[in-house]
Formats: sequence, C-alpha cells, structure tokens
Amino acid sequence: MFAETELILTNEKRVYHINLKGEDIADDVIVVGDQHRVAQISAHFSKIEFKTEHREFVTHTGIYNGKRITVLSTGIGTDNLDIVMNELDAAVNINLETRELNPTHRQLNIIRLGTSGALQADIPVNGIVVSSHGIGLDGLLPFYHGWENVCENDISDAFIKHTGWMPTLPFPYCVKASEALISKFKKGTHIGITATAPGFYGPQGRQIRLKAAMPTLNEFLTDFKMGEHRITNFEMETSALYGLGKLLNHQCLTACVIIANRVRKEFTSDYKKSVEILIQESLQRLTT
Repeated sequence: MFAETELILTNEKRVYHINLKGEDIADDVIVVGDQHRVAQISAHFSKIEFKTEHREFVTHTGIYNGKRITVLSTGIGTDNLDIVMNELDAAVNINLETRELNPTHRQLNIIRLGTSGALQADIPVNGIVVSSHGIGLDGLLPFYHGWENVCENDISDAFIKHTGWMPTLPFPYCVKASEALISKFKKGTHIGITATAPGFYGPQGRQIRLKAAMPTLNEFLTDFKMGEHRITNFEMETSALYGLGKLLNHQCLTACVIIANRVRKEFTSDYKKSVEILIQESLQRLTT
C-alpha cells in the first residue's frame, strides 16, 4: 500500500497536482507546456468529454478522428515533468481507493508538443523536430533508482569528452525515444537529439546581465556528432519525459516546432501559426 505522504490524493480520490483519475485519461496523452494550448488542441476535437484544472495543470479529454485523446499542460521544466509523469502513471496504474498497485500495467503513449530553438543551420524556422533522444543537462533522472539502465551511456560519454563538461554540472544523461512513436512522426520532419536544459538563460547559453559559466556551450552542442546522431535543438522537458517514461514503462516522444534558429539568429514571424501547424500535423499522425 502506498502511504498518504507518498501518494497524495484529493478528497475525491484524484491524484493531487494533476487532479485526475485513471478513467479521465486516454491511452494517448498529449502534453504541452502552456495551459492555454490545451484548449487550442481540444478545439479540434469532435467532442470534449472531460475537463479539469489545478494550478498550471489543465486537462481536456475528448475525441479526434474517432480516437480518445487526453491533452494535459505541464508548465515549464523537468521539475514539472517529474510531477506529471509520476502522477499520470499513478492515476492509471494504482487503485486510488485502496492505494494498491493494479495487477495489470497500463501503458500510455505520451507525446510532448512544444516549441524549441534549432541548433543546426539547416533546420528551418517553422520546421518540426522529432527527438530521437533527450540528453538531460538538468540532473533529474539520477534521483531515481535504476536510472543507468535506461540510458544511452555511450552518447553521454562522447558528449562529456566533446564539450569538456564541467564536473560541477549535472551528469548529462541520455535516453532514447519510443521507436513506435518515431515511426508515426518521422516523415517530413527533422530527427535528432534534443538537449534539455534546467533553465532558459544561462543553461541555454543566453547572457543578459549574468554571464554563462559555459558561454560556448551552444557551439559545442551544434558541433557534436556521434555516428549518425547530432544535437538538433534545445528545450526544457524532453529528458525527463523520456527518462521517467522508460522507468515507468510508457511510450514517449517529443515533437517541437522550431520558432528560432540559434545558429542563424532567426525567429519566426508568426509564433501562433507555427504552433497551429504542429498541432494539426501531430493530431493527424497520432490518429491515422
């Protein structure tokens, strides 16, 4: 039995932060950072059967192309993904009345739709990048037992050597995406490793008043290659999604629309249009 201090529930026996029960959640879950993007996606549904919200976590479950889909906002960062992934899994794999593990594991397809900055000159603004791997600069996954077993340590080792990674920074763990989901999303997209940062400014090499400890980090990321693998983009969630998803036995994928090319110093002229293209394209790929 999971103790009340470990598995926190509401009075209605819903998992606390995301305010959900297993029955509220479809097998296909789209996660987005911005809570306003949930309604933007569910506007495409033929029917919305369930809505809830608590703090930054907004959920709509409904029907698109005859398929049940849940859309859930996570907020920004791997710390928020830590909450969402653990609580999604608890909602579908634990009996919230008895606090006992269900006898049969329920596996979710969890697809993150986000925005990102490209780290390769040939990836155009408004293009879509699908993350073959997430390389985490955030330090989250090593807090979990067995984390080494889901990591691509050869990529991490090559990355550390290439960048001269500072020993004061978290270990750059690397986790692979779901091959089944990549096969649905790869056509017409750019495939590569996504670097996940624990912040938006210094951890992504940006400098305003504070100077970055690794001011040439972006150049190292752009130049990194290991066999067919290269780092295509920078964001703040994928490594946690992939790492926790693997540990919890769910299928996970990130698809990001590129709103800026960090190498060419270009930014999209229409941010909202870029996101809408990603949404429509992803809903079609997920349901056909």
